[in-house]
Amino acid sequence: MQPLHLTGLSQAELSDFVASLGEPDYRARQIFSQIHARRLRSFDEMTDLPKELRAKLSEQTTISTLALESRYISTDGTRRYLFKTRDNKPVETVFIPEENRDTICFSSQSGCPLQCTFCLTAQLGLLRNLTAGEIVEQIIFALNDAYGVGVQPPRGTNLVGMGAGEPFLNFEELMKAIRIMKEPNGLHIVPNRTTVSTAGIVPRIRELATIPDRPHLAISLAAPNDELRNELMPINKKWPIDELMAACKMFEKSLKRGERFTFEYVMLDGVNDSAEHARQLANLINRYRLHAKVNLIPHNPAEPLPYQPSPMVRVEAFQSILESKGVHAFIRRPRGRDILAACGQLAARSSPRLSEQL
Repeated sequence: MQPLHLTGLSQAELSDFVASLGEPDYRARQIFSQIHARRLRSFDEMTDLPKELRAKLSEQTTISTLALESRYISTDGTRRYLFKTRDNKPVETVFIPEENRDTICFSSQSGCPLQCTFCLTAQLGLLRNLTAGEIVEQIIFALNDAYGVGVQPPRGTNLVGMGAGEPFLNFEELMKAIRIMKEPNGLHIVPNRTTVSTAGIVPRIRELATIPDRPHLAISLAAPNDELRNELMPINKKWPIDELMAACKMFEKSLKRGERFTFEYVMLDGVNDSAEHARQLANLINRYRLHAKVNLIPHNPAEPLPYQPSPMVRVEAFQSILESKGVHAFIRRPRGRDILAACGQLAARSSPRLSEQL
């Protein structure tokens, strides 16, 4: 039997477990804070706990289940981590330092089942869903690696669920991880600093609209019509664009002050980047009277995918057409391309030719 992974327990679950050991409830609060606020990685470091309790915890539980296999550092400072789970499944996490904040891009699944043709992760297929503990552990590791164990980042930390996998196909564990990370005596990364990207799992978009304390939503679109989106993102055959847009409209109606809603549009050279595509996209968004912004993402190339990124002049022309029709559009600059850490490049690749490997 595998030891209990304490990192994935809510405070209430941890209280129940500590009570089962015959310990007082305040020990649960201590343990939760040691794991999440101080980001300690072993029970030996928890010196404010009695030795007997630490021995019990070591026998029955664990804090860390992800084993670091490789770490790569880009010329732009981006870091990519390749972990293995206890059952030897790959997990990837990306740390992106920025001037005013740091961003950690986490994975929700090992591999992905959606088969989007422009994404390397699709080459893996779905290996399995990650647990809430495995999701939280990615953030703890990245922060410790960047700053040291327990050291608070000098800038704020944003989280994006845009790593490997479709987050909304692992919805319960995803939302549990987000609830664990928001706790004030833990990591204290509130949902308002988290964005989750989906390829368009319509029932979960509708469900998210009913949850008060939720992350920001991003929709990966990639095409302005069903014919092209069916080719690029097969999930569209299950939930076509009109059904997706209707769910987006429902979600937008639920937005509170300060919440964001975004479309992500990967730019593929000669595939979805023409002036006509831009007009179709603007007309689609305007037809549903959506006020979401659009992030234009030049494709991040990697073998064996056949696509190339749209030339920047075409990306800028695409942006201009959207703006002329009242759709706010922004161009996302790639980070970590040289270490296969950019959007769509995560495929659990390990190679000595990359910038840095442990």
